[in-house]
Amino acid sequence: MAITQERKQELIAAHKTHDNDTGSPEVQVAILTENIVNLTNHLKVHKKDHHSRRGLLKMVGQRRKLLTYLKNKDVNRYSALIEKLGLRR
Repeated sequence: MAITQERKQELIAAHKTHDNDTGSPEVQVAILTENIVNLTNHLKVHKKDHHSRRGLLKMVGQRRKLLTYLKNKDVNRYSALIEKLGLRR
């Protein structure tokens, strides 16, 4: 259910803004999106797993806050990230 360390490093490499970047909004949103997709697939199989559903809702809220922050800070970076991740916004 959780993403592997290798997959996390791939996401960081694909979305980083500088060499030592691991915490920019782009990287955080990419990692959260990967976790959200994995957890959504898990919940399709395990419909009564309400504890994981709560975690999913918290992740979606966190991603939304980060996207709002990025949109207010730099619209070009925001729109590039939305396009790259394929999010509907």
